[in-house]
Amino acid sequence: MSRRILKTTFSLLNVDYVQLGEKWNYNNVLSPYFRLYYIDSGSGTISDASNSIVLEPGYLYLIPSFTLCNLSCNARLGQYFVQFFEDSANGISLFHTNRSVQKIQASELDIMNFKQLLSSNPNRGINRSDNPKIYEKNVFYKEYQELNNQQSLSVFMETQGIIIHLVSKFLSATTYKPQDLNPIPTKIMSAISYITVNLDKELSVTQLAERANLNPDYFSRLFRESTGSRPIDYMREKKIERAQYLIVTTRLTLAQIAELTGFQNSFYFSKIFKKITGIAPGRYKKQLESSKG
Repeated sequence: MSRRILKTTFSLLNVDYVQLGEKWNYNNVLSPYFRLYYIDSGSGTISDASNSIVLEPGYLYLIPSFTLCNLSCNARLGQYFVQFFEDSANGISLFHTNRSVQKIQASELDIMNFKQLLSSNPNRGINRSDNPKIYEKNVFYKEYQELNNQQSLSVFMETQGIIIHLVSKFLSATTYKPQDLNPIPTKIMSAISYITVNLDKELSVTQLAERANLNPDYFSRLFRESTGSRPIDYMREKKIERAQYLIVTTRLTLAQIAELTGFQNSFYFSKIFKKITGIAPGRYKKQLESSKG
């Protein structure tokens, strides 16, 4: 009998119930974590350049990490929300092929789970402001991680289980395209870990292959079979993902961010950033800075 091993875990950031009004009106919101809403009253919208989704009672909404969107409420909105980071064994998000806002009808169990998650994790709301520009800072993420470290084992496991249940509702055939990947060999897992902790350095396929004591061509083929991506593409995507995180959470210049993500110069950084995200880093940063609030 084959065994399926869960390769994705989640780290709680915030959970709360809020009553929002007209001040909840923010453009160009982009977060390095997932947002999950359950609406129990009122209305609002989540929109991007090409689509607008109505926030209405009785529905769940998922905003994957690094999904650029606008949030607004015309009058009143009752919202349960949970924000969380995703951690996967191979570094690839469950929703990497579909980073768009998703909407499904909530069940009674979903509602109960939201309430239980809030009950088990009191005082985990956003107390500073509802403006992402204020609360999306790396120093605050570290505070919440410490709170997770202080959770009892039972609360930690319950929190994981509830988030997994809620996320699983969005893994339908229409919203999720699973990859038929082979089990990840130890040498590839080691390479992935090395990439993750060395994103500030210039990395090469030859270097990674040498660390794994493998021929570069064979290493590249094995890496792609295990992750679905060529190692050079994987490294670039992870570097740009880190760059996005730094743009959102710090006041570093683009030149500093290019250096911290291991790019040889700002021009090359901009070229790869635009290739992966579809937008130049300077414009990307200006869009975030133009957010209201």
